[in-house]
Amino acid sequence: MSIADLLLMELHAAEKTKQKNMEIINALLKELEAEFNITKKFLAIVPAEKFDWAPHEKSMKLKSLAVHIADLPSWVSLALTTDGLDFETAPYVEKPIENVGDLVKILEENYNEGKTELKKATEEDLNGRWILRMGKQVLADYSKYETIRHSLSQTTHHRAQLGVYLRLLDIPIPGSYGPSADDQNF
Repeated sequence: MSIADLLLMELHAAEKTKQKNMEIINALLKELEAEFNITKKFLAIVPAEKFDWAPHEKSMKLKSLAVHIADLPSWVSLALTTDGLDFETAPYVEKPIENVGDLVKILEENYNEGKTELKKATEEDLNGRWILRMGKQVLADYSKYETIRHSLSQTTHHRAQLGVYLRLLDIPIPGSYGPSADDQNF
């Protein structure tokens, strides 16, 4: 085998690795978009007149839950642009909203930020560490990829919680990954 053949093999291997890396990022982009589209349907029907309602004294108020869900896509860009978050030095502050339009706007802004950062990312970026802490207490020590996946899982989890709130308020539930009892569209 000649040196030229070895160089070509090396270039081919590097190109395959680059394609594999892009497959991971493209899969995350596809999932981020799907979760955004489903979440937008749910947030668009949150009744502003019920913002202070909660199904139980231990439950979050509807408004706080909805704002949290709208904020979750921001963790994609947070994971890719920082090495972590310390709630002791940067406590969570709920974004003020007046209506459902504000909720959807927050979701759209956070989604667009996350998508932009993810499109710029490399697999090397995804392998970096990201630590969530409360001062000296480490709450989570993830790779940046795991942080992104966690934010997507949190979106699904809290959106399901929102679905229960909506059901208890007798508001028809949109389909998520398929039809719902109220929405037979797939």
